Order: sequence, then structure tokens, then C-alpha cells
Amino acid sequence: MTDIEQFRIDIPQSDLDDLTDRLARTRWPSALPGAEWSRGVPVAYLQDLAEYWRDGYDWRAWEKRLNEFPQYTTEIDGQRLHFLHVRSPEPDAIPLIMTHSWPNSIAEFLNVLGPLTDPRAHGLDPSRARTRERRRRAGDAVSGGVRTRARHRLAHHLRARRADG
Repeated sequence: MTDIEQFRIDIPQSDLDDLTDRLARTRWPSALPGAEWSRGVPVAYLQDLAEYWRDGYDWRAWEKRLNEFPQYTTEIDGQRLHFLHVRSPEPDAIPLIMTHSWPNSIAEFLNVLGPLTDPRAHGLDPSRARTRERRRRAGDAVSGGVRTRARHRLAHHLRARRADG
């Protein structure tokens, strides 16, 4: 296993501009009459989704929100892993590893990080505190494909790091 390195999301503006441009230039097929979802994703649905990504989605706001949490990458068995490691201020917090599968994302866990790691600050019982080790799962933009053995080795490595202080 390689070293664990700090990570920060920093997508170049030129990449976002390129995506916006490519979405604006999409050549859409004609919809099949009456097919709706029986023949795949309806064209109208994809057009709405592309329009949202082009004009409505605020990538910089999400990038800022995700970067509020400590992020790391490491390589295990040739697989790059990206994860958050949010420590609890409670000294007896129980370690907790949460993973997601494709096509879900790390963003789905952001609202529970505070209550899980610092329940006292959220008006909850501090004995329920967890130190959150949240790993991104295969298929996301940072981790790539991840084998089960690599996930288990990461969990073991994180437990060892916690024991070392």
C-alpha cells in the first residue's frame, strides 16, 4: 500500500467550460413515439438533465461543500481509493466506515457527518459519536474501480492508524 495523501477537489474552470460547451452542442435523436422508458431513457428526460447540468448545477458550490471535509487518497492493490476521514471530538467515539455504491455519491452522506461525528454540537447524546471513515466506492471520478480485497485492506489500515493515534 502506498502512503495516504491529502486530497482536495479542484476541477479546472476550463474543464467545466468544456462540459458546458459540449452539453450545449449535443445533437439529440428523435423520440420514439410511445416508447417512454421501455426503450431506455426518454430523450426529453435526457434533454432536461443536460440543461440542468449546463445551466442549473452549481459545481463550485458543491466543490466548496465537499472540500469542507478532510479528504485523502491512497492506493491499495493497484486501486486508487478516495475517502473522507472525519474525526469526532469525543474521545470514545466508535469508528464507523460508510461506503456507497455506483451510481450514488459521497454527497448523499454530507448531512449526517455532523450528527454522527459531533452529536453534542447537534443537540444529541455524545455517547453516540462516531469517527467517520467514509470511502468512495468504485465508479466515481476519483477512486476508479475498487476490488473488495482493497476495501478490506483500507479498513484495516484506517483502524491501525486510529490505534496509533
